[in-house]
Amino acid sequence: MPQIDIQRWTAFSSEPSGGNPAGVVLDARGLDDSDMLRIAADVGYAETAFVTPRDGDRNRTIRYFSPVAEVPFCGHATVATAAAISAIEGVGSIRFSTPVGDIEIVTSISADGAPLVSFTSVEPSTGPLSSTALADVLGALGLTADHLHPNYVLAEAFGGNWHPLVVLDNRDVFDGFTPDPGRARAVLDEHGWPATIIVLCPESAELWHARNIFPVGSITEDPATGAAAAATGGYLRGSHAVRPPASIVIHQGSHVGRPSTLLVDIPSSGGIIVSGSAARIA
Repeated sequence: MPQIDIQRWTAFSSEPSGGNPAGVVLDARGLDDSDMLRIAADVGYAETAFVTPRDGDRNRTIRYFSPVAEVPFCGHATVATAAAISAIEGVGSIRFSTPVGDIEIVTSISADGAPLVSFTSVEPSTGPLSSTALADVLGALGLTADHLHPNYVLAEAFGGNWHPLVVLDNRDVFDGFTPDPGRARAVLDEHGWPATIIVLCPESAELWHARNIFPVGSITEDPATGAAAAATGGYLRGSHAVRPPASIVIHQGSHVGRPSTLLVDIPSSGGIIVSGSAARIA
């Protein structure tokens, strides 16, 4: 196998010490599934993105691998990869062809000089969370039904991946719960959820706090989850918790020492727009 250039970027922070790190391979031609899985395991981040360039335009085919399996869509690796491309080719529009559909991306430079990436998700969706699935999720989190917020429905939410989603009504409980990684991994696998368990706590209608439980390798909790942010936007619209068009800010990652900020625009219809900064990791 030829020498592979693996870049490391963090998404949803302008500081390399914040956000969610992702591996980025900008030219994955010649790599098969086993190669990509091995590289993702070696990198050790939650996901590594593998890009197949297309001659003559800014459109790319992209795939995402965690250290243990392919993931249909990964928002933070999308942001990281778009920032890596823009560092070479300049800002502008990019389209990624992903396993869940085409993702439209716009890159720019923020006021503080950091790369800024916005992507529009595929059409989001929501569905009911069964009582059995809820019991499994709460058990993995070490929580009970008494901790749930009475004003928000239980759901499975989709913004590229399906996630179980619960909303808590107490910030201290939200900050203090400790998930069981092995049990959470078993619950995700049993129910066919390929990504994270979304746990939310509202501070206001416009400001939300999120924790995304994702046991994979040495990782238990994701510092920033773009696909989950898209699913959250779709959930809030679908459950009529916001009146679109609306914008929210999600804070995530402080519980694992990598604070992150995700900006979510919720239009009246269509995909959810998720934006954030990015930074190269030396």
